[in-house]
Amino acid sequence: MMTRSSKSCGTQFGCAAVTCSSCLRARGIGVAVAFPEDPLGLRAELLLAGVWTDITPDLYTREPVQITHGTASEGAQPDPASCSLLLNNKSGRYSPRNPSSPYFGLLGRNTPCRVSIPGGEAYLDLDGTPAAYARTPDAAPLDITGDIDIRVEATADWNAAGSHALIGKWISATAQRSYLLRLADGLLILNWSPDGASTYLAQQPLPALPPRAALRATLDVDNGSSGFTAVLWWAPTMDGPWEVIGAPMPVSPATTIYAGTAPLDLAPSTATGVAPIVGRVHRAEVRAGIGGQVVAAPDFRSLADGASGMTDSTGRVWTLGPAAEVTHRQGIFHGEVAEWPPRWSASEQDAWVPVQAAGILRRLGQGRRPLQSTLRRRIPSAPGLLAYWPMEDGEGATQLYSPIDGVQPMKATGLDLAADDTLPGSAALPTLGDAATLSARVPAAPGPGWHAEMVYRLPTMPGLQTEILRVTVTGAPARTVHVFASTSGIRLEARDSTGDPLAFAVYSDPAALTDFVGVWNRLAIFVSDTGTGTRLVCSWRDIADGKWWYVTTSYTGAMGSVTAVTGSWTSGGTQGMTIGHLSVVAVPGTGTTPASTIYNGADRAFARETAVSRLVRLATEEPSLVMSTMDGDATTLSEQMGPQGQAELMTLVSEVVETDGGILYERMDRLGLVYRDRATLYNQRPAITLDYAAGQIAPPLEPVDDDAELRNDVTVTRSGGSSGRAVVESGPLSVLPPEQGGVGVYEEAVTLSLGTDDQPARIAGWRAHLGTWDEARYPTVRIRLHRHPDLIPAVLALRPGDLLRITNPPQFTGPGPLDLLVRQIQHQPLPRTWEVTLSCTPAGPYRIGVMDDPVLSRADTDGSAVSGDFTATATLIRVATPTGPVWTQDLAELPVDIQAGGEVMTVTDIVGVRGDRFDRSVTNGWGMATSGQTWTTTGGAASDYSVQGG
Repeated sequence: MMTRSSKSCGTQFGCAAVTCSSCLRARGIGVAVAFPEDPLGLRAELLLAGVWTDITPDLYTREPVQITHGTASEGAQPDPASCSLLLNNKSGRYSPRNPSSPYFGLLGRNTPCRVSIPGGEAYLDLDGTPAAYARTPDAAPLDITGDIDIRVEATADWNAAGSHALIGKWISATAQRSYLLRLADGLLILNWSPDGASTYLAQQPLPALPPRAALRATLDVDNGSSGFTAVLWWAPTMDGPWEVIGAPMPVSPATTIYAGTAPLDLAPSTATGVAPIVGRVHRAEVRAGIGGQVVAAPDFRSLADGASGMTDSTGRVWTLGPAAEVTHRQGIFHGEVAEWPPRWSASEQDAWVPVQAAGILRRLGQGRRPLQSTLRRRIPSAPGLLAYWPMEDGEGATQLYSPIDGVQPMKATGLDLAADDTLPGSAALPTLGDAATLSARVPAAPGPGWHAEMVYRLPTMPGLQTEILRVTVTGAPARTVHVFASTSGIRLEARDSTGDPLAFAVYSDPAALTDFVGVWNRLAIFVSDTGTGTRLVCSWRDIADGKWWYVTTSYTGAMGSVTAVTGSWTSGGTQGMTIGHLSVVAVPGTGTTPASTIYNGADRAFARETAVSRLVRLATEEPSLVMSTMDGDATTLSEQMGPQGQAELMTLVSEVVETDGGILYERMDRLGLVYRDRATLYNQRPAITLDYAAGQIAPPLEPVDDDAELRNDVTVTRSGGSSGRAVVESGPLSVLPPEQGGVGVYEEAVTLSLGTDDQPARIAGWRAHLGTWDEARYPTVRIRLHRHPDLIPAVLALRPGDLLRITNPPQFTGPGPLDLLVRQIQHQPLPRTWEVTLSCTPAGPYRIGVMDDPVLSRADTDGSAVSGDFTATATLIRVATPTGPVWTQDLAELPVDIQAGGEVMTVTDIVGVRGDRFDRSVTNGWGMATSGQTWTTTGGAASDYSVQGG
């Protein structure tokens, strides 16, 4: 017998094959897999010299690609998204300091990295720059002058700050305005022009939308009642069903649309003050008439990657801007590589780099200084600003600096610096001594008109007339303007070049004088043009409640401009007065109304702004915070916040998440964060449904029933305010001791940034509601996408906070369906396998009551119980309702779902009063119930903060 000789490798594997991959790994020799042959199409890329460079062929597979984002726990802050890659570095190309590497000088700290998978369809990718658009030339069918119907299906941040154009024929600069559909700060807006110059609009607040949705606007230019009617709509896709947003908006008189020469653009950039949309456009339509003839229909879903244009079904030819891209790839990670640690085997036959890329949270959370006060951050952005002195300098300062280039420091004497820190929008400010002075020079203004403003707190009104502030003016008959205060009144006075009064007025209303002292105020002095002269105005505004007063006078002559602001206090009547944030802007007012409102909100540190508004504002102010928001129904505002403190950026973001109870997570398609407020978690439709019996979930599916998140005695305190407490005193998770049917006391005490003292009790109730929800969490829901590729589109669309429904679960988990909120998503793609693991918590607490809703307005019973045994197939059961309101017998309010003995049943008829007979249909055939068992309805709780229970 002949044998073939082979040399054994001699390792612990006992393998005789010279090329055994296990042996090679044991000897430190890497085994690379050609990912381009991967049927799943995974691709890893680095942004090098501004170009996305494919590094997929250099991926080792001896350690899997591991991608994680979100957080597994209820209410916890997310860790940075992570992606682990192992790169073949035998050639040294991933050694940053290797001069022979083709990437020499391109690999550094925070090199952008992305990983993607082919999606089910292509889309038009737009980055929001003017060069990212799709365009078709003007043509007669597009020149619609009558009724119009515009539709766009896109994936976008619907609540992005600012105005963003979706589609339109609109060029502002040349008065070629026809029609434009756009978004603006959470509004959907249809603009049109009857003449190319003037503009009409219809707008409505957007409801809570999924990331991918369709928007629509219809305009009936002549509704038959001497007017026009605009209607705005949304739908999951352009296939419908369409839901009206708000209500139709009839207006008189009838209108028309200008037949301009502008091209039809997707993401137009030619509307003044409107930026192109950032996101993905899937398809769009323009119709002549409501539901009428389609005259343009760009559809990118079936195009090839890299397509430069298309001809749509109407014959319109579309070309793409240089920054627009057609692609079908879906991002599953987008982050940065902070380090490139080279590693090699002892034999030097293998070399590799273990890359640990991270999302933007890692960088945002490192080495950041606290943000400055809200006034200090806001005032330098004032239009027309000439000079600004925050006066937040430390107690050892000898002059008060200006953050504005070219503005000299303020000279001051007799000030007790950093003495008063009670203004929410400021760091500590100086108070005046018995004798104090200040002198601040103002650079030349570009033209006439001015406005000077500061914050102050005067303890008591001086008995004698005392100067509060003086403004020096040039180019006007008035050379100085003075504000005096005394118990006799507030005097505003203009003096000429000789120092004589030119004009003056005294305001002595007792309420106005009371409001001038004892509280934080803003003092503003400004001018306006009367047409024949100059109006001079002094106003003071209570920072806490916004109430304001003013005194005004006028003189003949020009408004002039400011050269200096000074103060000299020697009488003692102003001792202890706090002053700060002095600014001068070169803008006149209008009548008695100031043109500059830059202090608004910032003076009280934006107290009582909503959580979503705070995040949008922070993202606008801080370029590093790339933030998108998902806002719930406009009728359910996110929680009001307290004053914004001087903390690190991510501390402020975390305050918002903790207060509002929403979910913060990192985007996986581009670098940035997403916050979805709590209302977006309410009453969701399933984003994905998985059938356990059909094998769509890989075992094991293991529920966790522990007390890790159990809280039944919750105290919430408003920072700087009052407290509220909620205690769950009955039920299986109540504070009752175990021998009495509860679990004992599980306490929680938190201090939150809240806007009012009405909030702590409500939020304590909500947190107790979450903490005593009696369902299991599921930290591991595994999906093998290589075995179920039909699930890939739905899984790729999943985001933290989405609702996952599991049907036909095993009997060991309890009855189904199981409704879960996705908290964390993990991808583990390999050349021929792709496993996704979801970490989930119960969605039940977020199914809340909605007034007048046919299902969600139904409240739970107050103590009904089964009064006799019944089987799994019985269609009639008897119940007892000894206390509380009886069950409805109105057939119009039936059917209703209930759960008893582990079974969800649909009640089709109810007969009786206290002893009721329920006719039912079996909906899941779970099992039998015994006499005395209670149940819950599945239609929702009575309010956001009440605990559901039978």
